[in-house]
Amino acid sequence: MSRFLQSSLFRSAALAATGLMLGSTAQAHHGFGQFNVEVDTEYSGTLTSMELVNPHSYMHFETTGPDGKPLEMRCEMRAAMLIRRSGWELDMFVVGSHVEIKGHPHRTDPSACYLESFTLGDAPELGRNDQLSSTEPVAAPANRPLRLATGEPNISGDWAVEQNVLTAPPSGGRGDMVPRSLRDEYASGQMTLAEIRALNPTPRPVYTAEGQSAADGFEMWSVKDNPRLSCQLTSLLYDWTFDWPVNRITQTTTPQGERVVDIDFGLYNFNRRIHLGMESHPANLEPNPFGHSIGHWEGDTLVVDTTGFTAGVLAPPTRHSEQLHIVERFTLNPQTMALRREYSATDPVYLAEPYAGADTVYLSETPYVYEGCKEMTPEFLPAKPQQP
Repeated sequence: MSRFLQSSLFRSAALAATGLMLGSTAQAHHGFGQFNVEVDTEYSGTLTSMELVNPHSYMHFETTGPDGKPLEMRCEMRAAMLIRRSGWELDMFVVGSHVEIKGHPHRTDPSACYLESFTLGDAPELGRNDQLSSTEPVAAPANRPLRLATGEPNISGDWAVEQNVLTAPPSGGRGDMVPRSLRDEYASGQMTLAEIRALNPTPRPVYTAEGQSAADGFEMWSVKDNPRLSCQLTSLLYDWTFDWPVNRITQTTTPQGERVVDIDFGLYNFNRRIHLGMESHPANLEPNPFGHSIGHWEGDTLVVDTTGFTAGVLAPPTRHSEQLHIVERFTLNPQTMALRREYSATDPVYLAEPYAGADTVYLSETPYVYEGCKEMTPEFLPAKPQQP
């Protein structure tokens, strides 16, 4: 039995067991852009390749164009790490297989589409958000020490914000993405979507006049304004949980004897280093997008102070200046293995009050993997030079 068929059968069993309605939903993390979601289109062809990359994966296939000639197409799917967290694997997609796709066309690029669902070979139809793996929480390994030999809490490992799963409320419909721990409450009507979102409210920035003006002028789908549309870091705060990434924390000692905490961010593959035991930031720091982080332990809480940023974006549409200053507090709950981060960001240029909030990540059921970032959405690609 093929891996794809096995996964499909697991999906059917899982749906019957949980009573959840998992299917496709017209949601992409950057919005629909130029994909025309008012038009439903079906495509038929031969799978030529699969690209599991961030921030979107792409299914490439050959079909027949309106002129009767072969047409190479690509359909946009979810980010590689989201696909992996959902239990999908690359070997499910056998090149040369017949593929039937339901989706939406691009308004200006006839070779691009937005994938809602697909059928590969004789396997059952699979929606873009379908969950093929278990959604049960991951328990810490029995041999995982709660503390390092130095006495510090062991926060090393692969961490991810709780995965959302597509769940339909009692009223039906296409469903909504809700935390997996609350899927039963939402499916039964015990909780509304508004109540679920209120559990983790998004920080609301209070702007200075300059900050308000900058936010008003921010173009969300502009590559010039929004760094994530060109595979760039947004901020240390935003990219820790945006789009449900798997991040890796490593507590280690450098060959020079310095104790550090290294963090590999899973979405756009950048590394952050927190220097422990350094009492102050070096003088004459060279500004960079990640800043310079120093940390110390206050009991079982890691307190991290970061400064030395280049001007950029804190969280769209909020900009920040080189005067941005971030303080984070990481605390591990040894009973639930939940790593909570409280943060506060100040910037006298753009923020009239501290931008403060909190988030929680858990040991990931899917390991951190370095994955390339390749933005192929037509409207976000560099303009092609005009032909003479």
